[in-house]
Parts: sequence; structure tokens; C-alpha cells
Amino acid sequence: ASDMAGEVGHVRLADDGPLGHGKRGSFEGFCSGGGIARLAEARALAAIQDGHPPAFCPTLAGLEAITAEAVGLAAREGDPLAQEIFETVGRSLGRGLAILVDVLNPECIVLGGIYGRQQALLEPLALAVLRAEAHPHALEACRVVPAGLGERVGDYAGLAVALAALEG
Repeated sequence: ASDMAGEVGHVRLADDGPLGHGKRGSFEGFCSGGGIARLAEARALAAIQDGHPPAFCPTLAGLEAITAEAVGLAAREGDPLAQEIFETVGRSLGRGLAILVDVLNPECIVLGGIYGRQQALLEPLALAVLRAEAHPHALEACRVVPAGLGERVGDYAGLAVALAALEG
């Protein structure tokens, strides 16, 4: 009807959380690079004000420059706040995947973007939450895999749109 089928970024996973697509607590808000950065910014501000600055942002001046990549690196290096942020994101991702499995009953869910870049941090908790929350019968028929195109997926998507415009 409006070409918006499958736009799961707007699905609300929590009453509150990072802003994504104009909606707090949405899939996009928790599970995108920008959402992770906004979540990290809010938590880093509180930590700095409490006198416990995280490794990925030791001063207030660095708040707006926080990236999901920097938070992921800090998490892998043992920064407790960065690890907590990725635990929040992993739980949210698992909750969102469980919704998709229960509603759509897919054979496969392909995750790209931030999942591909931070899979080691996100996968264990996301899959644990998915197993705990999805209907077991639906889940046994579904695989969750990283996108095979990795960082090139946007390039291919752009080419597909251009080709479709030329053909049609």
C-alpha cells in the first residue's frame, strides 16, 4: 500500500531508549550505529557527572563525537560502561528478533550494518534473548546470519535502485 512493509526500525522495543526514526525505544534507536552512539552519549554524560568517565569519552567535550565503533572498541578492551551499553543493545536486538520470528515465522533473518561490525559483542546476548522470548517452534525453523555483503550492502542497494529506475 505505501511501500513500507518490513520497515522494522519503527517497532518499539521499550518505553524509553535512544531516539531512532523519531521514536524513543525503537529497534532503530537501540540497534543502529547512531542509536548506540546516542545511548552511549547519555550514559557517558551520567558517568562523567558521577566522576566515573568511560574510556570512550573521558570528558564532556567528547560527548558529541562518540561513535558505536569507539564504544565497541572500549567494550572489547574491558570498559564496564561500554560493555553495559552493548549488553543493552544485545538484549534489545534479541527482543526485536523474537518479535520478528513470532510474527513473520521466517526461515532466515539476515543482519547487516552494526551487527556485522560488532557481531562478537552482540550475538551471544541477542541469541540468548531470542531463544528465551521467541516461540520455540517458530525459532527452530529460523536461522540468524550476518549479511554476506558486509559493508558493501549499501553500494549494492544503490545500484539496485538505479537499475530499477533505468528499467522501469
